[in-house]
Amino acid sequence: MKKIISENDVHAHLAARMRERGITLEEINVTLEHGWPAGDVKEGICGKVHVFAYEKEWVGKVFAEKEASVYYKVIDSGVMLLTAKARYGTHFRRKESIHEV
Repeated sequence: MKKIISENDVHAHLAARMRERGITLEEINVTLEHGWPAGDVKEGICGKVHVFAYEKEWVGKVFAEKEASVYYKVIDSGVMLLTAKARYGTHFRRKESIHEV
């Protein structure tokens, strides 16, 4: 898998939010590479969404899937990551197949 975002590209504040939300750098890169356009982006911002097979515990409950949403700007040097969100559940709407991470 191509590394679009590396640890050096993630601001400390965003890294803390990623930990709180249970999002990994690998999931961000899969979402950027294989995700579909997010429908809730603001002008000048890009976003991608991807659903992962999960089958793990998150805050005391096991969830079948994780939906990751990644928001970013395209800049001269590549991609500037703005934020990433996660939802845990099942039967998320998707436009492509599910990946396991």
